[in-house]
Amino acid sequence: MSAAIPITKTVIQPRISDNGNRVFSGEILGRIPHSELDLIRSRLEYAPFRSHQVLHEAGGKIAFAYFIENGLVSVVNIQPDGKSVEVALIGCGGFAGLPIVDGFTTSPNRLITQADGTAYRIAGTTLRELLPHCPQLNLELHRYGQRLAMQAMQIAACNGLHEVEERLARWLLMSQDLLGSDELPLTQHLLGQMLGTRRSSVSLAAGALSRAGIISYRRGRVTVLDKLKLQDAACQCYQVIKQQLGNWAAETQPV
Repeated sequence: MSAAIPITKTVIQPRISDNGNRVFSGEILGRIPHSELDLIRSRLEYAPFRSHQVLHEAGGKIAFAYFIENGLVSVVNIQPDGKSVEVALIGCGGFAGLPIVDGFTTSPNRLITQADGTAYRIAGTTLRELLPHCPQLNLELHRYGQRLAMQAMQIAACNGLHEVEERLARWLLMSQDLLGSDELPLTQHLLGQMLGTRRSSVSLAAGALSRAGIISYRRGRVTVLDKLKLQDAACQCYQVIKQQLGNWAAETQPV
């Protein structure tokens, strides 16, 4: 199994403001006051990652938490027999390492990247030390935890109630939104693992969407061609998640 991602040199660089500081955006770091950002800024390390790298292993110690700048991370439940199923997705602006916020040091799930991306990482011990001095960051992380939990509960219901083609369409829509791209680097084997179903079932479902002109599927890559038709092909879970996230976003807007 891959180890936690190292800090490596890359041609991708963080955005820099006119005064030379890193520019942070998103639903967490972009919403905290400058006083808190000043406390955490020097503790963050820029961490590019490649597809299929493990950030946290199920049952393993969480050495680092990650503020995801771009990319896609799957939260995967691992069963005792080795079978796996995706229970949540983390994308741009998200956070990997929520157990740390409540004082835990190990991960209940495997967190694995599904696409190349970038993040800012911080040592788990350091984040725990800083949170009492960063009340808004603490609040934003707990709010993000609620969003991820809501998503996980809806996905659990989806996996138990809906057909593979509907679930595949829902997964593609969520991944497209979180990654911010119509092209998704995915194989049928990986999709089978994420949806908790056989590769042959995924192949049939992807073939049906492809014949309908909704997606284009080539080895290792899915391209969404018609998002509106993909929404029609999906179960209602995608809209339920999107609507609830929209409701919460409206509730937390500054007055």
